[in-house]
Amino acid sequence: MSNLTDMEIFARVVSAGSMSAAGREMNLSPAVVSKRIRRLEDKLGTRLLQRTTRQIAMTEAGQGFYERVIAILASVEEAEEFVSQGSAKARGTLKVATSTSFGRLHIAPHIQKFLDAHPDMSVNLDLNDDFVDIVGEGYDLAIRIAELSDSSLVARRLAPVHRILVASPDYLAKHGEPHSISDLAESHLTLAAANQGPWKLVGPHGIETVKTTAPVKTNSSEVVRECLLAGVGIALRSTWDVGPELRDGKLRMVLPDYRASRDVGLYAVYPSRQFLPVKVRAFIDFLAALYGPSPYWDTGLDLWLAPPTRARAG
Repeated sequence: MSNLTDMEIFARVVSAGSMSAAGREMNLSPAVVSKRIRRLEDKLGTRLLQRTTRQIAMTEAGQGFYERVIAILASVEEAEEFVSQGSAKARGTLKVATSTSFGRLHIAPHIQKFLDAHPDMSVNLDLNDDFVDIVGEGYDLAIRIAELSDSSLVARRLAPVHRILVASPDYLAKHGEPHSISDLAESHLTLAAANQGPWKLVGPHGIETVKTTAPVKTNSSEVVRECLLAGVGIALRSTWDVGPELRDGKLRMVLPDYRASRDVGLYAVYPSRQFLPVKVRAFIDFLAALYGPSPYWDTGLDLWLAPPTRARAG
């Protein structure tokens, strides 16, 4: 049991970012935490953490050990919950990462419903538009909108994501409506955040690329959204983000035969582990039921979401 406790202290130091912070969370003095880490390193015969006066960092051995330790601790938590409850019960704090806009619009409004169903839980929702290191930063899971590549993480698809070209009526009245991809690229202002690459659009002729250009430069997707509504340009946006504006006429879809790849989806991503903690499974199941294959934000947009037509042979 002492070895298991030392591993728990090590994992808490990594997730908290310092020995003093881990000590406060576990009601231990920094000296005790440091002693237990040294004892663990002595037993393993290798250094797990590089220490400076201001911060700590995992060594390569420490990173590999941490990834395995959190799997062991999760399995222990699962076993304890099964025995103590007779059946698994979700409890504890859930640390979740997601993007700023999606978290604000489609997770935060539903948190109370989740907490009502799981009164022994609390949620730490971290909004960040960068892809966080789930393992290294101690997250239980992340909600990501992406076309996921191979990784050591496990991903569950929660909902489709439809990304379409949209503009405000004021912009279209001033600049006209594009009738082709070349027209879009040559004669129109196209809005995108600074960290977004060229648009890859799927249409009648396969995949076509559009380099965005606009008088506004920003690293914020939400600023792009506000500029779109203000009539600055055309943007490629997800229906989860602009569905209400499309329904009430504040935005209009342009070039309806083109959209972003359908391989992009909404995913719950979490560390690969044999026993998924009950609290993580409960939250993923909650979101999957909330969104599903026909998410609520696409209601009323069925006609606009027909698959792009393919060019017919002459």
